Amino acid sequence: MLYRYCAMLLLSVLLFCGPALAHEADQDTGTDPAIVIDRHIQHYVVEPSGAYLLTVDAAKTIVEQRAVQEHGQYYISYNKTLDEVVAIDAYTLKPDGRRVALRPDQIKDQQEAASTDAPMFQDTRLKIIVFPEVAAGDQLVVRYTVRRGTPLFPGHFEDLSSSPFYLNKNFVLVYDMPASMPLHADAVGFVPVPLSPRDVVPAGHRRYQWRYAGGGNQRLEADAVSYLDYGKRLAVSTFADYADFARAFRANTLPATGSAAVPSPAIAALARQLTAGLSDARARTLALSDWVRRNIRYVGVYIGPGGVVAHPAATVLDNRYGDCKDHAALLEAMLAAVGIGSTGALVNSGNAYQLPDTPTLGVFNHMITYVPSLDLYLDPTAESTMAGYLPAGILGKPALLLASGSFAMTPILQPERSRTTTWFDIGRDGRSRFKVSKTASGASAEPWRKTVRETRLAERDQFVRRMLQGLGQKGQGVFDAGKVDSPGKDGSDEYSLSVSGSSEHFLDLPGPSALATTYDVWGGLGEAVFTLGQEKERHQAFVCPAVDAEDETGFRLPKGVRVLALPKPTSLMHGGIHYQSSYARRGSAIVVKRRFTFRHGRATCTPDDYRAMQPALERIMRDLRSQVVVSGR
Repeated sequence: MLYRYCAMLLLSVLLFCGPALAHEADQDTGTDPAIVIDRHIQHYVVEPSGAYLLTVDAAKTIVEQRAVQEHGQYYISYNKTLDEVVAIDAYTLKPDGRRVALRPDQIKDQQEAASTDAPMFQDTRLKIIVFPEVAAGDQLVVRYTVRRGTPLFPGHFEDLSSSPFYLNKNFVLVYDMPASMPLHADAVGFVPVPLSPRDVVPAGHRRYQWRYAGGGNQRLEADAVSYLDYGKRLAVSTFADYADFARAFRANTLPATGSAAVPSPAIAALARQLTAGLSDARARTLALSDWVRRNIRYVGVYIGPGGVVAHPAATVLDNRYGDCKDHAALLEAMLAAVGIGSTGALVNSGNAYQLPDTPTLGVFNHMITYVPSLDLYLDPTAESTMAGYLPAGILGKPALLLASGSFAMTPILQPERSRTTTWFDIGRDGRSRFKVSKTASGASAEPWRKTVRETRLAERDQFVRRMLQGLGQKGQGVFDAGKVDSPGKDGSDEYSLSVSGSSEHFLDLPGPSALATTYDVWGGLGEAVFTLGQEKERHQAFVCPAVDAEDETGFRLPKGVRVLALPKPTSLMHGGIHYQSSYARRGSAIVVKRRFTFRHGRATCTPDDYRAMQPALERIMRDLRSQVVVSGR
């Protein structure tokens, strides 16, 4: 992933884990009263090279005791190659005015958590300030300075900020820029602060400053888009536009040659070997992308400016590891070796679907590959996504194409279908033998295949028991993993698995008893519907992926058991929702069939969309909760 230096790691954590801003100021369901931000002054002094000095002056009051554990520490993130933490001054201020100073041993230095999987490849560090004697009512004060000597983008500066979701009394962002480097801004919920006679601006610089407007916050709803898509944030940058940003990013890739994606003799030989006999350009492209995702392991290589500088493709091939930029560079070189042009594309792989008007690195956190001649996007970093498909988080996203500096849009839809068949053979004693089969096709096949392939046999044996427990049943069974070979070996983008066994006390006979008609074992149709309709109401846009799910549930009844009541079939079409269900008797068996599809013109839905689909979702949920009533003699 792309490395993003964040001087205020705490703010970032609170932003993405905390609640979102309310659209209605009088409905504050998200602001946490446990702490109060008394002040947060973040001041950059930028040099013409793009280097800077950052000073942060922050103070927060612990209002409730529960905040002591989480907020009794303060985190300073820095890059040990690019940055120097010049000074730290911190203390605990007691309500009676007593100041408890920080001892040197209460400042810890450690590897950032995201780097622990591959610590030798990353320079990101944390200074952890452990405040002494913290209790409710205390104010925690910190002032520190970080000097960045080597900029990520020479001659440029960019920053993206938002406020944590607490009561903010004074949150100010200050940027002293060289007169030759005008600062562009996209401010939402941050208001400009005019210069006062007391302000001292360094010679040759111009000051830009904003204050956070404050206001109520609303909890982040399930599957909501990123707060940055609609909330209060400040994006500042010296880049005139995204084309300018793309040029700088491209120039940073490998200044000596102009590209990291140069095919070496070894790369060219490998690419020709892998595509031998494949005359179709798409087939060659998919073969090369699949090879990269399977054979180059992901490691975040963030030594020095490595967060935005890709390594030469030949080095990536030799090492057999790299981050997303390195995967993209190697794939680009391999494609070039067989005459197929491509470009890196910057995207957000999370839940951000919009970009600020002012270009910053903040929203971009991933690089994929785009092949213009095929209009095809590839993610060679995504180990569990077969070439030709994209991870769900990348669908419907703006993509900045580095070769041209222009924008494109990743596909909103891709083939993906889930089919689940569940059959119960019920005995006269109420026990049941069962078999559940699931087939995932299209984009979801390889993720399922990889998950099962990497699950230990001992854990598979426990799966049946856990499945039955989830259904409120007790029993045993056997897990059949099916063909777990990668699609490159069996040529299929369809994967099937099954589980069979027996369940005790499945049906209470002679009854009368009710049989549920929905059994969500592996993310079936019912789970898709309930996920889509999980909020009572919505105030934020949310991610609403396409769904194509089909379930069949059957019950073979013992001799003498009568069906007293069978649900009525349901069929409806509403907007992008299509649902059908049927309930039929076939001799001594009952067969329940359901099909649910959902299509939307975008990757996200609005609150208005949600209100419009509520009647259909409620009707479907009622049908999913329906029961078959039976009775023995």
